[in-house]
Amino acid sequence: MKRNNVRKRGNPKTSSLSLTEEYQTHTLANGIRIAHKQVPYTQIAHCGIMLDIGSRDEMPNQQGLAHFWEHMAFKGTEKRSSYHIINRLENVGGELNAYTTKEKICFHASVLDDHFEKAMELLTDITFNSIFPEKQIERERNVILEEMSMYIDSPEDAIQDDFDQLVFPDHALGNNILGITETVNSFTREDLFKFIQDNIDTERIVVSSVSRLPFSKVIRVAEKYMGSVPSKKTTRVRQAPVSYVPVQQQKERSISQAQCAMGQPAYALGDDRRLPFFMLVNLLGGPGMNSRFNLSLREKYGFVYSIEGNYTPYLDTGFMGIFFGTEKKQLNKSISLIHKELKKVREVPLSVLQLHQTKVQLMGQLAMSEESNMSFMLMMAKSLLDTGRVDSLPEIFSEIEQITSGQLQDIAQEMFNEQNFSYLTFLPE
Repeated sequence: MKRNNVRKRGNPKTSSLSLTEEYQTHTLANGIRIAHKQVPYTQIAHCGIMLDIGSRDEMPNQQGLAHFWEHMAFKGTEKRSSYHIINRLENVGGELNAYTTKEKICFHASVLDDHFEKAMELLTDITFNSIFPEKQIERERNVILEEMSMYIDSPEDAIQDDFDQLVFPDHALGNNILGITETVNSFTREDLFKFIQDNIDTERIVVSSVSRLPFSKVIRVAEKYMGSVPSKKTTRVRQAPVSYVPVQQQKERSISQAQCAMGQPAYALGDDRRLPFFMLVNLLGGPGMNSRFNLSLREKYGFVYSIEGNYTPYLDTGFMGIFFGTEKKQLNKSISLIHKELKKVREVPLSVLQLHQTKVQLMGQLAMSEESNMSFMLMMAKSLLDTGRVDSLPEIFSEIEQITSGQLQDIAQEMFNEQNFSYLTFLPE
C-alpha cells in the first residue's frame, strides 16, 4: 500500500499559499493544485500531473479507455509529433512516463533541475493538448493488445486481474485496467475526447514536484503553463460497490504451477482502521522475509517461492488479497497453513514485544520508501487528491505508536473470517 495523506487541511478551492514542514501548496485560479517539497541535496527534479480519473470511471463499453488515453497522450499534441514528445526530455537525459490505476492517471517526468521548466511544459502539453491522431490510434491499439497478451501469459499477473472481478463483480473496480479485446478494438478518437470531457475536473488535478528549486519558481512555471487551462467541473459521481458474496472459482490454464488468490473487500481510505489493518497485513504478508506467511510457507515448509499479502484502499471501499504460487499437490496444504496464521492473529493477541517489533518494522519500511524523491512526489499528489493532506513521517509514526494489540485482534476477527473470503485458483491442465 502506498502511504496516503497529509496534515494540512486547507480548503482546496482557495488560492492561498500554505506551508508545512514537509511540503508547500498553492492553488491556481482554475482549481489546479500545486504541491512542492524542496530538498537541498539533489540535482534531479521530479514532477508530475495526477488526475483523479481512473478505470473505475469507465462505462461498460469504455473498459480500458483511461489506460488508452494514457498511451495516446504521447502520440501527438497540437504542436508536437510523437517523435518530438519522446525526444524532448530524452535528449537531455530525462525520463518521461505515465501510469493508470483504478482511480488515477498520472503523467510524470524526472530531469536535471536545469530542465524543470521544459519538463513541466511538456507534461502540460500532453495532458491538456493531445490530439489523438487517427493513425496513431490504430498503432497503439495493437500495442495495447500485445500488452494484454503479455499479462495473460503471466499467471501471477493474470490471477490478480481476474480476482478483482471476483471480489467486485458487475462493478468497474473489478474490471481490468487494460480493458478487454472487444472494447479496445472499438475505441475511436471521439471516444477519447468524450471520456476526458465527461471526467476531467480541474479541482481534482494535482501538480506535484520534488527538487531543490524554490517554491516561488515552481509556482511561476505552473502559472505560466497551466494558469490558462480552462476551469472545468465534472458531474461524475462514483458509485460504490453495493454488495459482496464470497465466491470460489477454479480455472485450468496451460501453466506448470498452481496459482491462488484469496481475499475480500476491505476498509476504504477514510476509515480509521486503515492504518492498523495495513500493519496487520504487513505482519502477515508484507515484503519482509520475516512475514508470518513467508516464514511458514517458504522457510518452514518450502511450499512457495514467494507469497504476498496486499491491501489497497479506495475512495469508498478497499481490497485485501493473498497471492501465491505452488505445486498443485501442495495447494490445499498451503491454504491450510495460511488459515492457521489467520486463526492465530484472530485468537492470540500480539505480545508487547511482538507489537513493538511490528510497529518498528513498518516505520522503517515507510521511512525507506520516503527516501525516494520520485516516490514521495507521486505519493504527495495521490494523498492530496484522496484526503486533501499529506501526513509527515512523525505524524504517521505517532499514529502507529498508538495502535494497540486489542485493536489488531478486533480487526483480525472482522477481516480474517475465512467464510467471507473469495478464492480463485489457476490449476495446471
